[in-house]
Amino acid sequence: MPLVTLNNKITLSFSVKDRHATADWYHEKLGFELLFHADEVGWSEMQTKTEGVTIGFGDQMEPAPGNSVPVFGVEDIHQARKALEDAGVNFDGETVTYEGMVSLATFHDPDGNALMMAQDLMGG
Repeated sequence: MPLVTLNNKITLSFSVKDRHATADWYHEKLGFELLFHADEVGWSEMQTKTEGVTIGFGDQMEPAPGNSVPVFGVEDIHQARKALEDAGVNFDGETVTYEGMVSLATFHDPDGNALMMAQDLMGG
C-alpha cells in the first residue's frame, strides 16, 4: 500500500528567465492555455493537452538546462510529508505555503532527482 495518496494532477515545473514570454511560446507553438500568472510569487501555469497535466514556470535568472521537476498533487501535504519522512525520505527544507494558493514540499528519490508535492489551496 502506498504511503501517500496522490490526486489526479501532475505539474511539470521548469525554471525560466521570463515566464510571460515562455508562456506565450508554449501557447503559440503547442497550443497550451494559460491558467494564470502569479507575479507576486514568480509563477505561471498552463494547461497542457493532457487532462490532469499542467506545466508551470518559475522565475530564475540563470535556469539550468533540462531542469524539470515533476510536481505531484496531494490532498493533505502535512500527512503526505509525515508519511514519507517516517519512511526515510529526505526533504529540502520546510513545506512552503503561499496562502490561498498552494503548499509545496520538495524531496528526492534515491538517485537525487528532485520531486515535489503540492496541495492546492485555491479549491481547484
